[in-house]
Amino acid sequence: MGILSRSVLRGVAVGIVTQSVLAGPYSIAQTNIGSDFFNNFQWENISDPTNGRVEYVTQATAQAENLTYATSDTFVLRADSTTTLSADGPGRKSNRIKSNAQYNTHVTVFDILHMPQGCGTWPALWEADDSVGTSAGEIDILEGVDDIAPNSVTLHTSGNCTMPSNRTMLGSSADIGNGNNGCSVDAPYTSSYGPVFNSNGGGYYALERTSEYIRVWFWARNQDGIPSDISGGASSIDTDDWGTPIADFPDDDCAINEVFGNNNIIVDLTFCGGWAGDDFSGAGCGSNCTQYVNENPSAFENAYWEFAAVRVYSPSSSSNTSATTNAALSANVRASSSTLSASLGYMMDIFTSPTLIALAVVGGAWGLA
Repeated sequence: MGILSRSVLRGVAVGIVTQSVLAGPYSIAQTNIGSDFFNNFQWENISDPTNGRVEYVTQATAQAENLTYATSDTFVLRADSTTTLSADGPGRKSNRIKSNAQYNTHVTVFDILHMPQGCGTWPALWEADDSVGTSAGEIDILEGVDDIAPNSVTLHTSGNCTMPSNRTMLGSSADIGNGNNGCSVDAPYTSSYGPVFNSNGGGYYALERTSEYIRVWFWARNQDGIPSDISGGASSIDTDDWGTPIADFPDDDCAINEVFGNNNIIVDLTFCGGWAGDDFSGAGCGSNCTQYVNENPSAFENAYWEFAAVRVYSPSSSSNTSATTNAALSANVRASSSTLSASLGYMMDIFTSPTLIALAVVGGAWGLA
């Protein structure tokens, strides 16, 4: 499918939080509310690795054209919904941002009021180091296309990673085939994605990553039994109190610390491309995704992310005496730039047995599931 190059931004302030093992509760490391996102995230003005019908804009352009803004308690990223596009011109303007800090062992809690919806949309909330493809692993927390529910939680790696077929989780292992599918778990609720998610006032996603497992939880905002430390934005949390996750990826036959490195939080919204375009007609959206995106700007009035907060937690030091912190959200300036060429034409071989699902990924990555 060709070779893409992407530039690593120069002069980015980056903190890396790593822990060798996990035990016990977590303490708040960073809170992002309102304008905090402008200080703690960077805009990626790059060509879309998924070949989407999108133009990722700079922060300055996004703010000038009201494609991003903040209040005292919300932060919004939205697509252009007023411009009719020419067939031979750039794609629909949108945002792709990533955190300045990188994380290893941690918990991230996403308090989301609204996610992008609409035919042709491909929103994604994920953690990865997109400067190295899947060499540092990739965790797709909330992602889908064309309003098709439920959400799929997906892992991508550049090496062998095996998951047991029987895991303690609410979701179900998705069928895995060739291509850029990754190892996925489908959430058990339609409220986990798209229009139903939004009609419920959004909800909470939480990711826990340790050397022993990767887990994701989801609570719709209007459901009963949301943990108080989640809904209240507590300064300390204990994931043992959260019940069964929707997705569980243990390290039984997947050396998490070897196939996953230090990752950024990434939020984006693209259109069509290799997934939303392929599923466009099957979702009842029409016959031509690109033409639809070009000619129907008002169809994207609801294509926006709205966050109440994104909170990152690190293991409480009192509960983990063997933990080693390379940098606790300290600003280390990356004063160089480099260019990565990542092949989209990579091969994935999937092997199944009665007890195991083995995932082998070779080559480059799209950067999104």
